[in-house]
Amino acid sequence: MDSLQAYFAGTWRDGSGPRYTTLYPADGSVVAELSACTSEDVDLTIRAAAAAQPAWAAKKAHERALVLYRMAELIRQESESLARLQTLDNGKPLSETRALVASAAGTLQYFAAAIETFSETITPQRGDALTLSRYEALGVVAAITPWNSPIASEAQKIAPALAAGNAIVVKPAEITPRLAIELARIALAAGLPSGLLSVLPGKGSVVGEALVRHPLVRRVAFTGGTTVGRGIARLAAEKFMPVSLELGGKSPTIVCPDADLTQAVAGILWGIFSSSGESCIAGSRCFIHQSVYAEVKTALVKGAEHLRVGDPMAANTHLGPLVSDSHRNSVERYVALGLAEGGQLLCGGQRLHSDSGGYYYAPTIFEGLANTARLCREEVFGPVLVLIPYADDDELIAACNDNDYGLAAGIWTADYRRALALGSALHTGTVWVNTYKQFSISTPFGGMKDSGLGREKGQASLAEYMTQKSYYLGLSHAPNPWAN
Repeated sequence: MDSLQAYFAGTWRDGSGPRYTTLYPADGSVVAELSACTSEDVDLTIRAAAAAQPAWAAKKAHERALVLYRMAELIRQESESLARLQTLDNGKPLSETRALVASAAGTLQYFAAAIETFSETITPQRGDALTLSRYEALGVVAAITPWNSPIASEAQKIAPALAAGNAIVVKPAEITPRLAIELARIALAAGLPSGLLSVLPGKGSVVGEALVRHPLVRRVAFTGGTTVGRGIARLAAEKFMPVSLELGGKSPTIVCPDADLTQAVAGILWGIFSSSGESCIAGSRCFIHQSVYAEVKTALVKGAEHLRVGDPMAANTHLGPLVSDSHRNSVERYVALGLAEGGQLLCGGQRLHSDSGGYYYAPTIFEGLANTARLCREEVFGPVLVLIPYADDDELIAACNDNDYGLAAGIWTADYRRALALGSALHTGTVWVNTYKQFSISTPFGGMKDSGLGREKGQASLAEYMTQKSYYLGLSHAPNPWAN
């Protein structure tokens, strides 16, 4: 068991709250112990960050970029050890955590390049003044990150915030604090001045709320559940503070009658069962045209039954454990609800490897549920897929959009005209066509409706961490005639 410390107010230290432990989801063993932070720690951190931030913002863009480039390189040098720590934190298979670590390095590199080449504007002259539009750092910003993909989510907030000249305070998920702490260590090794990146592990109801309410915090970036996100939005509104909220999802995947069914089945299995379904973009509602429904159903069930569920450190594992026993209990309640609502269980629906002490659950597929069933409307955040046949595109679009969430969708078809028409009609922030869960740091990501607001990734997201200021440089030597 490792003893961890937080990093805040420019030093490594214990939080002033109670001690707690984190568990390895594969066997339930204790892997780390640390002290939770408190609202008093938040205030100390933010005041130290506010004191350190102006000197960082005053640096040239390429000077800030150099630190981010160094961070990316250090992450790559330590990629294997970081991936293993990520697996210990949340139980994701090592193959997935390696990809998340690589993503974090790429994110830092991207935003280093973005700020180094960021252009400000001389606007068209409309009078006797030279008009400029410039961007300045906000000051101190906060990031509240989830437990399912910590290092990638944290990098997507840390990189643009630091690139823009801000100080950032990170509140990692209480049960997965380690990778944020590692990023703070790496940032210091890369030459980031102390006080600019702080990590405050602890309860969201304590640390997170204190961050959102603090008068010196100028922006909050949150990834997590919709209920918490809505609460953050209310608090932010009182301060007129900008936020980005990446929230829940109940994403549809669509199999058109002309789809390459082999490709579609493989993509659907990846879209829902990778990460054990613990993903906001998991393709959990699968709409299949009735002409190919039986064939696709058979292939999906066969594929799900052949997925390997087990040790997340093993090379051939498809699904590791769920993140905690309480979360597995939540998934089980949803499976029971699906049965109570009249759904037919095609495969899965039970715990696996109970003797290991880990929180394993089988890939699960339902049919026979209407799109109005709770299992089709609420986010399970686990390896549970519902199959729904459809007859025509009008019926399909209405069903896909009949949901409070609007994060992502997948379309499998050989006709790109049809794909673009469907994509335009779907109320989602991302549409994948003949692929799924494919990302690029250069492409904005976010949702509609209860899936949140704002966008992460892409050059435009850099400006979200800055404030735009206009300048008028008078060119006339004549006095203003108004008082004559």
